[in-house]
Amino acid sequence: MQLTAKHQEYWQRNLRITGLLLAIWFIVTFVLIYGARTLTFNFFGWPFSFWVAAQGALLVYVGIIIYYARYMNRLDREYGVEEGEE
Repeated sequence: MQLTAKHQEYWQRNLRITGLLLAIWFIVTFVLIYGARTLTFNFFGWPFSFWVAAQGALLVYVGIIIYYARYMNRLDREYGVEEGEE
């Protein structure tokens, strides 16, 4: 089955946003957390690096999920491939 130009454009936009969000995830998970190890002061009785890893990263992950869901719903409507409501 040959994809139309519209389908290929939809798929390219989907891959582009997925790649961007995965890059953000990678930076938050590995780069920022690794750099936070040098922060040695206590924050509410715990090392600050713990708070960056345990709290800040989770907020970014939830933000990524919310953004992706909204973006894909809008993209689906734009290309007419949204799921029907039952």
